[in-house]
Amino acid sequence: MTMTDFNQALDSGKISEGLINVVVEIPTGSNLKVEWNRKKKIFELDRIEPAIFQKPCNYGFIPQTLDEDGDELDVLLICNQAIPTGVVVEARIIGIMNFEDDGEMDHKVVAVPDDDRELGSEVKALSDLPEQLVKQLEYHFTHYKDLKKPGSTTVQGWGDTESAKTTIDECRKRWNSESK
Repeated sequence: MTMTDFNQALDSGKISEGLINVVVEIPTGSNLKVEWNRKKKIFELDRIEPAIFQKPCNYGFIPQTLDEDGDELDVLLICNQAIPTGVVVEARIIGIMNFEDDGEMDHKVVAVPDDDRELGSEVKALSDLPEQLVKQLEYHFTHYKDLKKPGSTTVQGWGDTESAKTTIDECRKRWNSESK
């Protein structure tokens, strides 16, 4: 399957309804930095992070989007289970982390699986998440590169669902203009 086929088969989701398609790259608890390589059309291991920087949640991307850093728009997928690399999840948007990495904006949409009967039905907004989890996410992304390049990442705040939708729309427009 070519990347064009992949992106035609899997769109960004029903953004206006607050739903996105998420392709999982890194399961909760993994310290393997797996990334989708658009050119090779495969998932590949980018690096192995120190064990203390295991991902605090599932981490993936929204197809047919490009963020300001030139990569697909990232997603922090919150649920109680680790989801394997390559699995596609329909998820409900609950907010966004405004994140800067090496001077470039690298937003992180925050979402929950739409059909998560254990957690998802009770989580409609960032404020529904445990405060400790939000602090853990912020700490992780502020410090996960400290052993390699201290101070290169900063969380610049959080936004609500509407802010996330605006960013997704901008990233979809960027994808459409750059994929032609």
